[in-house]
Amino acid sequence: MLEQKGFVSRDKKGEEFWPADEFTGRLRNVGRSSYHDKHPFHIVMHQGNLSKEQIRGWVANRYYYQKSVPIKDAAILSNLPSRELRREWIGRILDHDGRCGEDGGIEAWLRLGEAVGLSREEVIREEHVVPGVRFAVDAYVNFARTKPWIEAVASSLTELFSPDLISKRIKVFEQLYPWIDRSGLDYFQSRLTQAPCDSDVALRLVLTQCRTPEAQQRAVNALRFKCDVLWAQLDAIEKAYPPKP
Repeated sequence: MLEQKGFVSRDKKGEEFWPADEFTGRLRNVGRSSYHDKHPFHIVMHQGNLSKEQIRGWVANRYYYQKSVPIKDAAILSNLPSRELRREWIGRILDHDGRCGEDGGIEAWLRLGEAVGLSREEVIREEHVVPGVRFAVDAYVNFARTKPWIEAVASSLTELFSPDLISKRIKVFEQLYPWIDRSGLDYFQSRLTQAPCDSDVALRLVLTQCRTPEAQQRAVNALRFKCDVLWAQLDAIEKAYPPKP
């Protein structure tokens, strides 16, 4: 049951819903409590205590997520109800797949793989991807394909939280993992500007489209689901690549 505290707006049926600032705060609270920057694997990473094998395992498995992001966004795109919305969303696909004469995020991630000592071929073949990662990512793509489009959009709002994590990761990799070729960090640099732009668009859509208590709660739940997907990936990676005794 939704809390009544802070409600000052009503929908067409007279039901109260969260005003924009409170709704935004509740979405951000999901990140504060559940975003994967708090996962033990990330904590150890940011302490500089992951082995080369663990870093390589993370990069190889995360590739499966990276290559699935434009597929997820294409699924959302196919459900958007207007060409204006599709024009806004299609840039996400191009950011990852690339444009004519311009590499995208997937190519940048492959270069990160090479920077940590993996061959491009073994990453593309997904020979290191563990079942838990594959299951979690496929569940996310299926969510985007089958849920109402605004819930799928809401699930993408983890981008609200990613710039802080990415900024920290760049510094950590540069300072604590000097064996990683710095040219492989281009993916993270590009996301520092792309993610805030993407989250601005998604947040505006969620705030304007979710105007009932039920719709707002479904948006919060969708974002929580996405956080669970990211957390489950790290659970699987951590189990597959434990620290050496």
